[in-house]
Amino acid sequence: MCGIAGMVVRDRVVDPADLQRMSARLTHRGPEDSGIYVSDHVGIAHTRLAIIDLAGGHQPLCDAQGRYALVCNGEIYNYVELRAELEALGAAPLTHSDSEVALHGFAQWGVAGLKRLHGMYAFALYDHQQRDLWLVRDRLGIKPLYLARLPDRIVFASELKALLPLLPQRKVQAGALAEFFQNQFSTGADTIIEGVERIAPGTALRITPDLKIETHRYWSARDVAPRGAMSHADALAEWEPLFDKVMREHMRADVPYGVFLSGGVDSAVLLAQLKRAHEHPIKTYSIGWSDAQIRDELDDAERMAHLLGSEHRSIRLDAQAVFQRLPRSVWAADDLMRDYACLPTLALAEAAAQDLKVVFSGEGGDEVFAGYGRYRPDFFERTFKALRHPGSGGFRVRPELDPAWVRRLFVPALQPALAGHRAPVVRAWGETPAAWSDLQRRQYVDLQTNLPDDLLVKADRMLMAFSVEGRVPFLDHRVVEFGLSLPDQLKVSSKGGKVFIKRWAESFLPADHLWRRKRGFHVPVGEWLRGGFLQALQPRLQQSAAIREYCVPAQVDALIVRQSAHGDVTREVWSLMQFAIWHRLFITGDGAVPAAAEDPLEWI
Repeated sequence: MCGIAGMVVRDRVVDPADLQRMSARLTHRGPEDSGIYVSDHVGIAHTRLAIIDLAGGHQPLCDAQGRYALVCNGEIYNYVELRAELEALGAAPLTHSDSEVALHGFAQWGVAGLKRLHGMYAFALYDHQQRDLWLVRDRLGIKPLYLARLPDRIVFASELKALLPLLPQRKVQAGALAEFFQNQFSTGADTIIEGVERIAPGTALRITPDLKIETHRYWSARDVAPRGAMSHADALAEWEPLFDKVMREHMRADVPYGVFLSGGVDSAVLLAQLKRAHEHPIKTYSIGWSDAQIRDELDDAERMAHLLGSEHRSIRLDAQAVFQRLPRSVWAADDLMRDYACLPTLALAEAAAQDLKVVFSGEGGDEVFAGYGRYRPDFFERTFKALRHPGSGGFRVRPELDPAWVRRLFVPALQPALAGHRAPVVRAWGETPAAWSDLQRRQYVDLQTNLPDDLLVKADRMLMAFSVEGRVPFLDHRVVEFGLSLPDQLKVSSKGGKVFIKRWAESFLPADHLWRRKRGFHVPVGEWLRGGFLQALQPRLQQSAAIREYCVPAQVDALIVRQSAHGDVTREVWSLMQFAIWHRLFITGDGAVPAAAEDPLEWI
């Protein structure tokens, strides 16, 4: 796992100092090594966290003939097979790095070779002969990649923060800000920084010397064809060898790895599969709360750890420990999002980093195999919501914040954007093939929006803040294609969701663990956002440049009063606090990095 950055400049030579400024913002992604490469109008940079070919994997990588130069973030899991195939065709790799197969694969097969890659990756490849730079992102968006078009150059990086030193100005993108408030994250091409774009998952961009961009979409979930009638036994016969292969590829590493173990199904399945391949106990990590009334999942996680013989560590945080991680988590994510789970994930990464460089986690299992309750509404709920909020089959129609408070809190200039918060969901729903079921459409919407721009931002950035790589086997594209294509009756039933996975896992995990009601992982922010902290927050918000620009001051005060009295506007208060911290870090700030534990009020 690494960080990459670079640029294409029109009509002049790249200044290496610009590359150094960008890569300096990515040292947390790759603290062990760094390198830059400049060839006239193109420059690329790399910071390295060594996972495979520890001694010989320095980047940028070049071929022996000097035609191609590459920097890559992530892992190409089938590098062993691809390397053998490429060597048989005459390729002569110079290292044992998994990333190098992307270079030789492109040299051999061009853009078509991207379909052969299994893994999570974002890479930049320069072709000296054609003078083009290619930017490529993995199919599901597991690894991030951002781009900004400036008058004289195009710049790119693994994280927004690495682009900021080169932007002529930093402005908030109003549409993305509205999506953050209403949906808890922004999605699609536009990011929270005006002029900075996300490169879409499954996409390769060709950038020419005159800064023209040509887009190639090499994978889309829309190409997955639904299956006809299929028995569980037939599906299982296909699934077991597929997932065994996926897991064996994901286990390729020259360093030890562990598992983030929740109290749910997906992480327990991963631990059970890893246990099959190891004689020694696997390190596992779980997190819960020491001063909350809400029930956490530590007991369930500890039970699975004991059953599967892992070397387990349980972490218990109190309110202060959680709140003190907020500035670092906002800095780590940099792409503004309000997902409370970032805070415990950051703490897990900090703990795991003391022992490991790589952890497995269960992201994607619910999206791919329909685990969420929102995927199986009853007829009346679906019909009512679809009639009241047309365009998405009644799916994801409710905003995160209370509409009455939205109308009161935010300035008139932001209101049109706030009213259009459903546009990404409606757009994704409208893209789905006519032959798909309602369930498959719901899965697709999440695969296009919530997954890459919320859950995977959390999974990548919180871990990389402490130089830990996260591996997510349920988001291997072959697993996604299999799960999305399954008939609905194999995924959901009256017993709940994710039926196929649970039935399969009954052979190696307790049935009562698999079939209990899904609780999800909840952070009890509502319990904690009270009392003295809340009172101290009020004047800080009023002093924030972000809050003064986008909010009505009297209504901010009223919101704090409401939370103090009733505790029922937690999301609204937290959103304002998080936006204020983010704004100071990335709009008015100088690039300072919060420590692992800081008073959040000092960063507003």
